[in-house]
Amino acid sequence: MRALIVVESIYGNTRAVADAIAAGLATGMQVDVVDVEQAPKDPETDLLVIGGPTHAHGMSRSSTRKGRVGIREWIDSLDPVRTGWAATFDTRFPRPGWLVGSAAGGAARHLRRKGFHLAAAAESFYVTDAKGPLVDGELAHARMWGEEMQHQLVGKGHVRAA
Repeated sequence: MRALIVVESIYGNTRAVADAIAAGLATGMQVDVVDVEQAPKDPETDLLVIGGPTHAHGMSRSSTRKGRVGIREWIDSLDPVRTGWAATFDTRFPRPGWLVGSAAGGAARHLRRKGFHLAAAAESFYVTDAKGPLVDGELAHARMWGEEMQHQLVGKGHVRAA
């Protein structure tokens, strides 16, 4: 089984989470992590994992990232009829009681519309402020999420082990 993690990261926090998820997934599959700007337009993979920071209650927009390519545009560029497994994650503030939103939730909805099956619920990892750092324990949380997803997919026979 092969996994591809496509990540949008401005300050490095979301990339650090992607690398930790990759370490968890790598316990049972081959994993590549690529920046969204270098991501292939038609990825050949058993599991596609998409991650980005939460901006303005959802996925970033061109205006919030100074024109750089983001996960929103990359997902939209995928062929409209896809099949396969996908998962999404984001980085955001831990603000209980606030309507914060989630880039991962938006990305998951876009991927479902493209035909993907979700391998896991959208997951959030928390930063202390816009530039970080990550809240203590979030990299361990990310690695565990990757391991659990890999066990879920391989253990239930949805995909073959590497």
